[in-house]
Amino acid sequence: MVTAASAHSSTDLSTLPALCQIVREDLLLLALLQDRELEAETLHNLRREVDELLGLRLTTPPAREALALLRQGLDDIPQTPDAQTLDILAAEFADIYLNHHLQASPGESVWLDEDGLIMQEPMFQLRGWYQRHGLQVRNWRLRTDDHLVTQLQFIGFLLEGEASPERLEEIGRFLDEHLLRWIGAFGERVGNRCQTRFYAGLTRLTAAYLEEFRDLIALILGVPRPSPEEIAERMRPPRDILGLPVAGPAFPAAVNEGPGW
Repeated sequence: MVTAASAHSSTDLSTLPALCQIVREDLLLLALLQDRELEAETLHNLRREVDELLGLRLTTPPAREALALLRQGLDDIPQTPDAQTLDILAAEFADIYLNHHLQASPGESVWLDEDGLIMQEPMFQLRGWYQRHGLQVRNWRLRTDDHLVTQLQFIGFLLEGEASPERLEEIGRFLDEHLLRWIGAFGERVGNRCQTRFYAGLTRLTAAYLEEFRDLIALILGVPRPSPEEIAERMRPPRDILGLPVAGPAFPAAVNEGPGW
């Protein structure tokens, strides 16, 4: 495992690829666990590897508490989960990620749009990020561009590419402008409303991991994180000379074919 402190003290251009690979694997695992219903084999593997679940050793209190909660959630599940247990977990997954029963959407627009609507301006901003890297979501009607899993997979894509300070700076900006503006509230609401300690721990762990990773980026680059006020000002829509908001990006009728998720 690598801690944030040791990563900062030892990170240079030669070790940065290894650090990026560690974080990439961690984030793709968190994405996978929130991508689909849990299967018995997945639970077995998690229980076997829970003490070394993540390659980056998290040190902040919220992260340690979330990891402990996730372990407790795994302890709540029988060693050999029966059909009823898997059904309960499947229903919990649906309540969080599919039918919004908990009123805690995994989509960014709901959190950032003034009216709490889906598929709003944040989704188009994210689509622009993906397109700049030759990516597109395969079926946005099933999973929108601003979905939590999609964004985690995108960061994984960025970490697989060029391992450089410039790439870390880009990832930091992506986190500042998107996930970190709402993931904490998502994790807190799911944790307070869901029925299983597993999903309470998982969602809170995702939020804590991203916060700690962003702090690590700031340490490596030697550039402090912007304040919430600075980010809000950065993301404020531009205005034309009449003082009216400039129209946002139109919904693309088509995009170039390229790699997707």
